[in-house]
Amino acid sequence: MIQTNKLTKVFRTDEVETTALNEVSFGVDEGEFVAVMGPSGCGKSTLLNLLGLLDNPTTGEYYFMEEKVSNLREKQRAKKRKSNIGFVFQNFNLIDELTVFENVELPLIYLGIKGSERKKRVDDVLEQMGMLHRRKHYPLQLSGGQQQRTAVARAIVARPKLILADEPTGNLDSAHGEEVMNLLDQLNQNGTTIVMVTHSPSDAEYARRTINLFDGQIVTENIKQAL
Repeated sequence: MIQTNKLTKVFRTDEVETTALNEVSFGVDEGEFVAVMGPSGCGKSTLLNLLGLLDNPTTGEYYFMEEKVSNLREKQRAKKRKSNIGFVFQNFNLIDELTVFENVELPLIYLGIKGSERKKRVDDVLEQMGMLHRRKHYPLQLSGGQQQRTAVARAIVARPKLILADEPTGNLDSAHGEEVMNLLDQLNQNGTTIVMVTHSPSDAEYARRTINLFDGQIVTENIKQAL
């Protein structure tokens, strides 16, 4: 599903040039659960932005679903992103003025899905996330765990082939964090490919494979042995 070849991202200002990623090459198969770990500033979020088609690399190649996407224009990236990739962020990124239902419905509106189908899909995914009873509540009326469950629902409602999770438990206590990780684990067992950036060794344990970054490069890669 994912293949990168010498992916490099350089950020430049008038005075400073910073290499955030330096010739990163790796692949992710369909149905995998991969964790990306490393210290702050090592390039984890930059890598996730490139994989999520939020940005283009400076050099190198990125193939998504066997199509070269490393040089797409923003409009092309957006089209491919909205129908194939779901995002889960540390800060939830919910819209405070919209209800739980309306937040989850947004990706389906962007895809042009009809109202009756949208309602069914949103209700189904909220029930799956245990949030149907909160469908009319606003984000600020929810606990952190409930907000993240809503964010996961929004990420999967369009049935993406890939979920990118950036520190999905970073703002949660251990109980709610475990709850969210169990949800991601279940989604993966049902066939969704997941790439997750995390600082948490316990969260990384849910992944089949862990990639460790340091100074913008892959330094180690560990595959979890099947029990």
